[in-house]
Amino acid sequence: MEWQIIVALVIAIPIILFPVIFIWYINIGGMYIAIKEARARQTARKKKALETVVVGAEAKLRNEADSLS
Repeated sequence: MEWQIIVALVIAIPIILFPVIFIWYINIGGMYIAIKEARARQTARKKKALETVVVGAEAKLRNEADSLS
């Protein structure tokens, strides 16, 4: 290969790959945010379910204590 072709490739390859890498970065960032939000929603849902169980158990214990009195 002649040196002019090598120089042209060295200049052209980054120019071609930059937009591809930039779009890839945006897509990966979007997927990361979506996964992070999904985990937060799942944690909140589990926490709410646990609170519901605890509140229900407390009410049941109060009713049993009242019936014994």
